[in-house]
Amino acid sequence: MAARKYSRQRELIKDFLMTRKDHPTADAVYQNVRRQNPSISLGTVYRNLTLLADAGEIIRLNLGDGVDHFDADTSPHYHFVCRECGSVLDLPMDSIEGITDVAATHFDGLITGHMTYFYGKCHACVKSGNSF
Repeated sequence: MAARKYSRQRELIKDFLMTRKDHPTADAVYQNVRRQNPSISLGTVYRNLTLLADAGEIIRLNLGDGVDHFDADTSPHYHFVCRECGSVLDLPMDSIEGITDVAATHFDGLITGHMTYFYGKCHACVKSGNSF
């Protein structure tokens, strides 16, 4: 793969994501990054998020809500999705990497990884008494 040309816009996007733990959407990234660079377009944000995700510099999360969420933490970790408020949180827990080996015993191919999401109600929603 050819070396990528430096982009101040891409750097702003990645720097913003590195400050966040809430897994923002492209729209949220755009709204925040344009405070530092008012001339940035939504299209530029989408293109750079795609480029960063394809390069493995960020993670694109597809949580089934119709929009992609982005995470600058590329280390192996799991996510919790609140079905009440829609928040996406990192779930600190021991690795369940062994699940890949279990899956491989039932698959006649090569499994190289997995993506696991946990669903339920976050602490704030439980505390507020909101129900599904």
